[in-house]
Amino acid sequence: MARITASVYTSHIPAIGAALDLGKTHEPYWQPVFQGYEFSRQWLKDNRPDVIFLVYNDHATAFSLDMIPTFAIGTAAEFKPADEGWGARPVPTVIGHPELASHIAQSVIQQDFDLTIVNKMDVDHGLTVPLSLLCGQPQAWPCPVIPFAVNVVQYPVPSGQRCFNLGQAIRKAVESYDEPLNVQIWGTGGMSHQLQGPRAGLINKAFDTAFLDQLIADPAALAKKPHIDYVREAGSEGIELVMWLIARGAMADVAGGKPPRVAHRFYHVPASNTAVGHLILENS
Repeated sequence: MARITASVYTSHIPAIGAALDLGKTHEPYWQPVFQGYEFSRQWLKDNRPDVIFLVYNDHATAFSLDMIPTFAIGTAAEFKPADEGWGARPVPTVIGHPELASHIAQSVIQQDFDLTIVNKMDVDHGLTVPLSLLCGQPQAWPCPVIPFAVNVVQYPVPSGQRCFNLGQAIRKAVESYDEPLNVQIWGTGGMSHQLQGPRAGLINKAFDTAFLDQLIADPAALAKKPHIDYVREAGSEGIELVMWLIARGAMADVAGGKPPRVAHRFYHVPASNTAVGHLILENS
């Protein structure tokens, strides 16, 4: 059967993608950010998966306010980088895994989660920046990627508990796939930030640090955190962190296995107008 071997968590800040694309990674402002991912780039080379299941949020590129699915799984053979208003990022086309994606959709829907099945869509910085942070600037991404888009833009958005439970359903789906694939699940977005209004520029290091601690040690309790706590403490865009709970819910310890090993943890302030958070957990 297929199995989830690790979960990866990272911010997906668009300015990070621009810094990479424009060759600014060694500038004093950006150097500390990219140094925090040096371990991770080598780790991914040493632990190359067969498939990455990547949880992210679309930023009004594939989906507009006319149609907003709560959970959408990409089942296409490929996904092109989106033009977000200044041209598509100069990164490779994302190759999908239609067979595993379709199987996950079937299994998760039969576990009573409603997914939108997307057979054609472009992917924006929410998906391509995490790949760039861990893969650099390759001619092709190292493995197929299944995009999984979550609505954390337009209320109502899914609860942390719903996302945590969904991660458990995804793990069951992966483990019922009849091929010995090594799958990693990535949760992206966050950490604390707010892009508009009187609190624009808000960063809450104490909240972010506590979130990382609890995500590692007690994700079931963290899943119960209400939306208002994210908004109050982490800013309006801090709600993106519920997507990390999907990845965490898919880890073995949630189903009675051993606690995961913390392979890497990184936090930095600031990058653009937000905090950068990053974590790698390995199943024992």
